[in-house]
Amino acid sequence: MTEAYILLVDDDIALLQALPQALYLRMPGSKVDTADTAVKALELLKANDYDAIVSDIKMPGMDGLVLLARIQGIRPETPTLLITGHGDHNLAIQALRGGAYDFIQKPIDREYFVAALRRATQSRYLRRQVYAQQQALEQHAKSLEMTVLERTRELIEANAVKDEFISIASHELKTPLASLKGMAQLLHRRLIRASSPEVASLVSMENSIRRIEVLVNDLLNISSLETGLFDLHCQRCCVVELTQRLVDEYVSGVNPHPVISTHFPDKDFEAEIDVERLGQVVINLLSNARKYSVTGSPIDVIVTRQEQTYTISVSDTGSGIPQEMLPFIFERFYRVPGVEVQTGSSVGFGLGLYVSRQIVERHGGRIEVESTPGKGSVFSLVLPLPAAPTSSDASVEDASVRPS
Repeated sequence: MTEAYILLVDDDIALLQALPQALYLRMPGSKVDTADTAVKALELLKANDYDAIVSDIKMPGMDGLVLLARIQGIRPETPTLLITGHGDHNLAIQALRGGAYDFIQKPIDREYFVAALRRATQSRYLRRQVYAQQQALEQHAKSLEMTVLERTRELIEANAVKDEFISIASHELKTPLASLKGMAQLLHRRLIRASSPEVASLVSMENSIRRIEVLVNDLLNISSLETGLFDLHCQRCCVVELTQRLVDEYVSGVNPHPVISTHFPDKDFEAEIDVERLGQVVINLLSNARKYSVTGSPIDVIVTRQEQTYTISVSDTGSGIPQEMLPFIFERFYRVPGVEVQTGSSVGFGLGLYVSRQIVERHGGRIEVESTPGKGSVFSLVLPLPAAPTSSDASVEDASVRPS
């Protein structure tokens, strides 16, 4: 602990001379200021930060209790000890209630006086340490906050640049890719008419173009999601008919053709669907089912209708997904580690399921998944059915079509 700096206040000049000497002997290195009035004490108090203050209670003019109150306003952290006369218990109680650290009775026992001052100055020293540590922690917290803000700003800027790059790159790729795809299809038809043996090579090229198209579309979808331009254009559509069309489209587009069994309700039904977007989800689930299954493994597509929802499920008997990985499969750029592609290409950014969930949720639905490693997975799209018209709505509709 550093040297103690003490202020003694008393109108007894003899006491002001004797007490400092006792402190110098028992607390070597201490420094003592004295004041014979409360007014002088306040002037010294404003100029100096003392470790402890000792004041007599009974002084002419401003007494010790009034001085104590003033000290509490100027230096509330500085411990103050008040000297009371013998039998002044009420004054001692008032002093403690007013915030005094301790009181010392006259005649003064110098050993007790020094011990009380040591406790007071040690308390002040510890308070200063705590305050300094608090200041250091606050400064460190501010420094960390500034660092976090700066890093966050840098990340936001980098993310904005990345999004801009993805948007520009994907749009710039889409146009020449569409031209390349069109020319490949045209050439394919000509080679078929000419019975050329080069058809097989062209099919391989078309498959490569299709894979690139999937990647570009993933980038475009991410760009649209990030910029808030990912809109749905829903229309009334027959669910079973659409699902069958998507299955047929997928089967005809890959070689060798996968084995897909469909299980549909006897009666078709309608729902509000963005055909292109939801079709993208179903095709993605079919592609994943084929990709992570051995060639020729069966894939089941099931459509069921509930009271307020309908479900489109894609089930496979492939490699499956470990349970601990399921919470992460819908995150951006996530690919399940340790699960190898069984059929087809492994090309992809890990965006398909992320985009699929966004599309389904924007339809007001959800994606559910059940998977067992080594046995396969079931991905289910649970989507809302249109609200049934009320009796009043039906009456209005009847009136609108009733001939006049």
